[in-house]
Amino acid sequence: MRLGVLDVGSNTIHLLVVDAHPGARPLPAHSHKVELRLAELLDPAGAIGPEGIDKLAGVIAGAVQAAEDKGCEDVLPFATSAVREATNADEVLARVREETGIDLQVLSGADEARLTFLAVRRWFGWSAGKLLVLDIGGGSLEIAYGIDEEPDCAVSLPLGAGRLTAGWLPGDPPDPADVRALRRHVRAQIARSVGEFSRFGAPDHVVATSKTFKQLARIAGAARSAEGLYVQRELSRKSLEEWVPRLAAMSAAERAGLPGVSEGRAGQLLAGALVAEGAMDLFGVDELEICPWALREGVILRRLDHMPEGPGTLPA
Repeated sequence: MRLGVLDVGSNTIHLLVVDAHPGARPLPAHSHKVELRLAELLDPAGAIGPEGIDKLAGVIAGAVQAAEDKGCEDVLPFATSAVREATNADEVLARVREETGIDLQVLSGADEARLTFLAVRRWFGWSAGKLLVLDIGGGSLEIAYGIDEEPDCAVSLPLGAGRLTAGWLPGDPPDPADVRALRRHVRAQIARSVGEFSRFGAPDHVVATSKTFKQLARIAGAARSAEGLYVQRELSRKSLEEWVPRLAAMSAAERAGLPGVSEGRAGQLLAGALVAEGAMDLFGVDELEICPWALREGVILRRLDHMPEGPGTLPA
């Protein structure tokens, strides 16, 4: 069957259309994405304003039309931290439902971590052993650990690259004092969770997903996306530690000139790098591998595992 997964993230609204059936890997057929950066549209009270809601509804309507045009039998729509944490989330969901007919299901942070972990486990298989998975989004950082398809531990922290950039790094390039303050904040937040994972022992394989990690790996020398999904891409803590001060000294425009860095994400790259560096340091990770599958693929895989469930329903 042809499925569409509509991911209303903190940075991007992304419709991924795949051809899939139980027992087979989902084959991408079409991708439709718009960078809306919802995490940066929150007002001081934490609400998505009227203009932001209008933009969101319009983008979702366009994605629904794209799904119809591509022949999707079912669309799985979900939202993550920007909508989840908006103080007017109920109003946002109601407006989207009224104007587009889409009933967005809001994933909890733990659900994000679990579904991303599922995608990573399916990609690497059982031979990867105990996995530690890191995923930096626009609004949150997800961390999960386990040896099965369901992680033993999964947490979500409010350390997304978009959220931190908007709240901590107003300058371009940023003030060094702001960078130091953000670094302290990030590490304090991550350190609170390290103990939850350390009791399970050292992982056999550390994996990262998300656009932020992919861009950091690319500027550190990893293969271009054009070289294909199956090329191994890695990121070392040593390389990251060398790049962080360089990114801190650059403007967003200068970062956009780096290999693999998009103009829309360039402003957030430093905050993402500080989170990645802090996580790798505090979890004692010298090197990690980039996985091309993440949350969207996890949602699709879980749906395929529960095919008897009704159309448009995300399994619990």
